[in-house]
Amino acid sequence: MSDTARLPELLRQKIYKTGQTRGADDDVIFQNRVGRNSTVLIPYEHWEKASSPPETEEKFERGFIALISPRRYFETNAISKELAQRGLKIGLNAIVLYETRDEWKLYNPEKKGWVAASHRSDNLGGNYAARVPASTAVSEGGKIVRGYNTTANKGAGIRIYEYANLTTIKHCRLQLEFLFWQCLDASEVALQYGMSVAHSSARRDSNAEECKLHSLQDFDRLKSMRLISLGNKTMCPLCLQEVSALGFFSKVEQAEGRVVPDLTITQLNLFHINELKLGAYGHRPYNLGWGHHHCNVVVKDAGIAETVIWMNDVVDKNVAAGYLTRAI
Repeated sequence: MSDTARLPELLRQKIYKTGQTRGADDDVIFQNRVGRNSTVLIPYEHWEKASSPPETEEKFERGFIALISPRRYFETNAISKELAQRGLKIGLNAIVLYETRDEWKLYNPEKKGWVAASHRSDNLGGNYAARVPASTAVSEGGKIVRGYNTTANKGAGIRIYEYANLTTIKHCRLQLEFLFWQCLDASEVALQYGMSVAHSSARRDSNAEECKLHSLQDFDRLKSMRLISLGNKTMCPLCLQEVSALGFFSKVEQAEGRVVPDLTITQLNLFHINELKLGAYGHRPYNLGWGHHHCNVVVKDAGIAETVIWMNDVVDKNVAAGYLTRAI
């Protein structure tokens, strides 16, 4: 496809960024805004539940690092044998992660002559990493950050439930673009933001062909997953309102007197139908859609079903208390 048939830049970037993880700051061990096929970090306390890659894969594309707490490591008899039974070894594919000041005091790795890890693949270059918050007590000192803290090598890996391989990322992007074209005014908005009629039509047809090739346009399944309406138009998974493609380009409205001049949040955002959680891989086709920013904020990590039940309970209580009259 020619460059002239490219999507409008803001939309193209929005779809591209769905293949990246959520943000992370320097106070946590996770990488910030990197590909979802990056090295995954597996909490050892959840090893049995969370250590297997997606069922269609034999391994994670860029490997994994198991994170074990100091207490678990130093207070477990024959811990090296236990780790070995799971194919793990400190410094090879596992590290001890310090997250509290008590852990640092009790099992100070520097006093043990340990080296902070710095690599994300086999032979991690060290035994441990630390992300200990600063303390308000003068005697305690500032935060402790060790390992994976250089400009070129910041963060050890990604949250395991955000993982997706390159093929899955590609298919998700294809389907998310397909959902853009299913918006009730997609063609008009594409023209408004710089695409010609011919290029818009060519792009839409090309995307539909690719989605058909990879079984990504099953309308019945899209409807059952709250991604499109009965009229085959893209809708918000929570409020079920058919959405305008303008929402990909328009920023959310801000309350009077609380305007932030550099706000970049748009009205429509990536929406996970089944929430991201340990033991499941939610970044996959038919689990991603486009929804209103405010609806997404309401759902958070609770999941749509749980959120709807909660909302219904809130309405019932307001009706019972006389604050609201239920429409008939």
